[in-house]
Amino acid sequence: MKKNKFRRMTITEASDFFDEYDIFEFDDVEEVTDMKFYLEKKKYIGLDIGLYRKIRNKAKKLHTHEEALIKEWLEEKVV
Repeated sequence: MKKNKFRRMTITEASDFFDEYDIFEFDDVEEVTDMKFYLEKKKYIGLDIGLYRKIRNKAKKLHTHEEALIKEWLEEKVV
C-alpha cells in the first residue's frame, strides 16, 4: 500500500500553503476522488471591534490566527 506522504491539514493551513505554492509545481499530484469531510458545528459570537483588534495584533505577534488564539484562551479558562 502506498503511504501518504502528506499530513492532514486544516482548511486554513491548506489555504496558506496554496497562497505560497502552485499545485502545478508538483510532478506527482494525482486527482483525489474519494475525499471525506468531517465538519464541526461552530458558534460565532460578536466582539467589540477594539477588543478584536487587540486580539488580532496579539495573534500576529504570536504568528497564529485570531480564531486559534481565542480558542486556546477559552479552553484554558473553561477546562
